Amino acid sequence: MPPRRLFGTDGVRGVANRDLTPELALALGRALAARVGAGSRVLIGRDTRRSGPMLEGALAAGLASAGADAVLLGVVPTPAVAELVAGTDAAAGAVISASHNPFPDNGIKLFGADGFKLADADEAAVEGGLDEPGERPEAGELGEVEHWPEGRERYVASLLRRASVDLRGLSIVVDCAHGATVATAPEVLRALGASVTELGVEPDGLNINVGCGSTDLGLLSGEVPRLGADLGLAFDGDGDRVLAVDAAGTPVDGDQILAVCALDMRERGLLAGDAVVTTTMTNLGFRRAMAAEGIEVRWTDVGDRYVLEEMQRGGYVLGGEQSGHLINLAHGPSGDGLAAALHLLRALVGRGDDLGTAAAVVQRLPQKLVNIRVERKSDLPSADGVWEAVRECESVLGDDGRVVVRPSGTEPLVRVMVEAPTAEECERWCASLAEVVERELGGGSVR
Repeated sequence: MPPRRLFGTDGVRGVANRDLTPELALALGRALAARVGAGSRVLIGRDTRRSGPMLEGALAAGLASAGADAVLLGVVPTPAVAELVAGTDAAAGAVISASHNPFPDNGIKLFGADGFKLADADEAAVEGGLDEPGERPEAGELGEVEHWPEGRERYVASLLRRASVDLRGLSIVVDCAHGATVATAPEVLRALGASVTELGVEPDGLNINVGCGSTDLGLLSGEVPRLGADLGLAFDGDGDRVLAVDAAGTPVDGDQILAVCALDMRERGLLAGDAVVTTTMTNLGFRRAMAAEGIEVRWTDVGDRYVLEEMQRGGYVLGGEQSGHLINLAHGPSGDGLAAALHLLRALVGRGDDLGTAAAVVQRLPQKLVNIRVERKSDLPSADGVWEAVRECESVLGDDGRVVVRPSGTEPLVRVMVEAPTAEECERWCASLAEVVERELGGGSVR
């Protein structure tokens, strides 16, 4: 039997109770306990999905049955778990969330004692222990399951200590996607003096990411100008991403937020190596803007773990993705949507700029991204017809555009991204490439 590969680019994900079952969560808990050792403490956070408590209970039971203590934080953003693990004697952390995915999905991602996501080798070791019988302690050797709601308060206090920005006089609309940031974002922004209007703060277990948050800026883009607010902030379901809209309701993506933050850090002498780390999906306009400012752009494959690996390898402190997943190692071990938002706000206040003016530093090339649901995602590397079509597109665009075709790390999708001098060319080439992908890999719907 070939080895399983449960862990994708961001933990284990799938439809809750079909792919990601309580039985699997329990087995992962036991395997993780065997890895960190009996008597160790593991912090567990989750988002607002209906399946969260079910999987939380199973994961905690697995840990306790193998002698480890499960510490339940409740609903908290992913970065809160990472930061709390790193700041306590916990041996590991786990987050039950499928981030920006639709609400039927859920996931489990694991963090080491340093607060960083587990390396591939460590994930493989946990996966390899799923079928091991392991120890069965009894009586007083069983692990404990305890609740620690004060962990959220500790994380909020840490954000406020680091923020060092006065937001009085600033009007902000915040969209929490009915997700984990309902527990943190409005409170933090108000504590810093901002006038806050809340959207997406009524989770019912089924509405996470539905028509709101960073996956759908339509609601926020309409409310900000209607209310006459200065800007809007949109988080994803687990709070490790942030996107924004300016006073006119115009979206501001992760590339633009990263550019504003990079310039702010460089001006303050805090940008190590005068460099930032991004992925292949980053808009060419970002690279040109950074080059004009004398900031080097280092790029990686798509996925925050690859951005982080490059940051650690080169000693860089700032990196991120167009999706709004920004990492500032001076402030924490993982991407943190709220921390990134506070950094953005600090830069705006410090420069006296509005968001639209500051974001204009990046003159984005027209870019089109389509997601093609396919039957045989794993066949993409050997799909000669796809790569022949990619080469044809690249030869036509030359230095004035780019093509990226890659499999999703979390869903049965192939993503096709085209940058070109005009929106019409983006549309035409995306449609052409999507047709080839569908034909070669058994495609279905395109979105």
